Amino acid sequence: MMLALGFFVFSLHTLAYQDFQRQLAWRHASVSRVGDRPASQFVGADDETITLAGVLLPEVAGTHLSLDALQAMADTGDAWPLIEGTGRIYGLYVITGLQITRQVFFDDGAARRIEFSLSLKRVADTGLELASVIGELALGQIR
Repeated sequence: MMLALGFFVFSLHTLAYQDFQRQLAWRHASVSRVGDRPASQFVGADDETITLAGVLLPEVAGTHLSLDALQAMADTGDAWPLIEGTGRIYGLYVITGLQITRQVFFDDGAARRIEFSLSLKRVADTGLELASVIGELALGQIR
C-alpha cells in the first residue's frame, strides 16, 4: 500500500502515482504604517493541498475502475482520512479535482495509457475528529 484515501488504496494493483506534491501555506496579516514597513502578524495555517499524478497502464497494472471509484468519492463531497503506507496520517481531505488524459488507443477505443492528476484539499479537522473518523473506518461504520 502506497497511500489510502478513505477506503481507496493506492497501490500497483489499483492506481499507482509517480508524483506526490504537497503544498503548505501560512497566513500573515499586514497593517500599513506611516514611514515604516507594514506590521505583520501571524494568523494561522492556510490551505494545504496535495496533488497525486501518475500514469495508469491497464495492460500492465491497474484499472480504469480505480478512476471511477475516485470520481464517485468526489461526488459525495465527503472528507476522507489520508494515510500513508508508512502509517503517517495527513488529516482529512476532500477531492477537489481529477484530471484524466487518455492516450494510445486500442481498436475498440479503450486507452492503453491514462495519465491522471488528483487534487486534494485538507479540511479543518481536530485530532479528536480525525481519531473518530479513523475509528469509525476501522469499525466499518462509514459507508
